[in-house]
Amino acid sequence: MERKVFQLGDIVQMKKNHPCGSNEMEIIRMGMDIRIKCVGCQHSVLIPRAKFEKNMKKVLQSKETGEETNDK
Repeated sequence: MERKVFQLGDIVQMKKNHPCGSNEMEIIRMGMDIRIKCVGCQHSVLIPRAKFEKNMKKVLQSKETGEETNDK
């Protein structure tokens, strides 16, 4: 299985929605744990990297390139 590529500042789509209704999260801290911030309500959550990689669908917007991906 291919490893998912993501970086600090990327906007990612998660498999499950946040309670506010948004499923877009911004990566604001990386390490053994990853802190993500909800784009909808600005609430942040710290989750283990393995759980994050399992629950992430795709990168919607990469901070480094500044471009959006239109993958389906």
